[in-house]
Amino acid sequence: MAGITKYAPINGGTLISDFNTHFSIFRPRRTIAFAYAFIFFFIAFSIFLAFSPSSNPSSPWFTNINSSSDYSYRSHFSSIYYYFFPDDSSASSPQSHNPGSLNNSFVGNQTNKNEVLKPPNSTVLPSVNNITAAPPKPSSELSKGSPDSKNQTQNQQLNDKNGVFKQNHTHSEGLMKGNQSTTPTAEKNTTAGTGEKGIGEKGITVKNLTSSLMKKQSNATAKQGIDELVKSLLNCDLFDGNWVKDESYPLYKPGSCSLIDDQFNCFANGRLDNGYHKLKWKPKACTLPRLDGSHMLELLRGKRLVFVGDSLNRNMWESLICILRNSVKDKKKVYEEFGRHHFRAEASYSFVFEEYKCRVEFFVSPFLVEEWESKGKNGTKKETLRLDLVNGFADKYKNADVIVFNTGHWWTHEKTSTGKDYYQEGSHVYSDLNVLEAFRKALTTWGRWIDANVNPMKSHVFFRGYSASHFSGGQWNSGGQCDHETEPIKNDTYLSHYPSKMQILEKVLKGMKTKVTYLNVTRMTDYRKDGHPSIFRKQHSADLSFQDCSHWCLPGVPDTWNEILYAELLVKLHQKQHNRSL
Repeated sequence: MAGITKYAPINGGTLISDFNTHFSIFRPRRTIAFAYAFIFFFIAFSIFLAFSPSSNPSSPWFTNINSSSDYSYRSHFSSIYYYFFPDDSSASSPQSHNPGSLNNSFVGNQTNKNEVLKPPNSTVLPSVNNITAAPPKPSSELSKGSPDSKNQTQNQQLNDKNGVFKQNHTHSEGLMKGNQSTTPTAEKNTTAGTGEKGIGEKGITVKNLTSSLMKKQSNATAKQGIDELVKSLLNCDLFDGNWVKDESYPLYKPGSCSLIDDQFNCFANGRLDNGYHKLKWKPKACTLPRLDGSHMLELLRGKRLVFVGDSLNRNMWESLICILRNSVKDKKKVYEEFGRHHFRAEASYSFVFEEYKCRVEFFVSPFLVEEWESKGKNGTKKETLRLDLVNGFADKYKNADVIVFNTGHWWTHEKTSTGKDYYQEGSHVYSDLNVLEAFRKALTTWGRWIDANVNPMKSHVFFRGYSASHFSGGQWNSGGQCDHETEPIKNDTYLSHYPSKMQILEKVLKGMKTKVTYLNVTRMTDYRKDGHPSIFRKQHSADLSFQDCSHWCLPGVPDTWNEILYAELLVKLHQKQHNRSL
């Protein structure tokens, strides 16, 4: 006891005296002054760090004391480390503050200060249709501004008696606005294998949402483009224009379509120049859309397109078959119904496009009225043309969705042009009838049949006009030639007069109840003296006395007729859909 009392301080002692007693190093006055200075400096530095504003959300001990943001607390050691070594944050932090990580984090509603965090599965995702997502900002923009406008992810620690509950919480202001209501919830941050983050329960990704919105915008743009195209086509004379060179043509490679008859296959028959299939038709008032085979097949899905007429319509039919077939990947699913590969001997042909459940057909009917036989005075049979009866196959195509008619060239042959004992109505055979009058009677019969048998609500009816011939020095059977022609006519003064038969056709069409679209190709074909098979109507032909200056090489001019048909169908189907929506 005496030992303890011996060392007891007088008057109870003080903190400093005790301190000096036990730590003799502070006994000198200089050392004591140093200690006081260190303590004062340490306190001042701590106050400076606490109250100094910092753009770094991880400043030591305090996040910004004046900030209203409700950031979660981080460990003091980690905060001090990041404050002094900001370049190491991306390597050490569980989630980087790189703005590029916006697409890799959940978008959640920021929790108010006094509200309790709810479990992730309590989040209700608004309808996707009511969400308007702002476009992603470039990293240069996202890196600017206050911390509240950045995508900041911090670890949130909720302590309870049993341990610590940690949850990543992402703040992203203004990313989803519009009809989406603000819901004070926190969403669980789970990472998909591809680095995409889900939104809410249904796992809809930011990327998918953006893709969907972009797709809708793309569809809207495409629809607007179609509307503008249709409007331009409606106000345009497609047949008033010129041929211009275009290296992107033809629509299918020469020699690539095995379905072309030898009669039209100039390339396979040895024609070496290629300028005749490098021309496209350019209307003066608009642009003729390039025929998209896949799109046209979609327009024809589940439908029948039928050509009815002479060998010039067969020319057009084969052209369309080649264009459409060229757009189909599996060529085995395009075939003639009865397996035929030559198309001149039968009365009708039908090509099936299996994937689209559509048919493109051709019916031979060079006059559109019935070829007949009648008994002469001595009991012999003679060929006549029944001007009062339509072709016998008419019932087979009257319900087709699209029908393209033509006639013309056979009315220039000897029997039809002379009109001697050839034209018949009922039992009466005309001993002499002018060919133009016979043509008018035949077309009137055809027009009446259309009005009585074709449903205009179902079927689109077209009539392709007369296609110009270019025989020089005679006709097809009298030495006419065109094999030296390699360029189209460029001077309009050399064009032929508009045919009288086509003037009759126009009058008949105007008198019909059913709307028939007239494909007036006469003038556009008159330019193209270079496009005929001539001597290349068959392989290794040495016979120059019979040249074909009526039909057209394929690829070639009939491809353009089909482009015009495609444009007309675009307009008609667009108008039909518009009328349904009213």
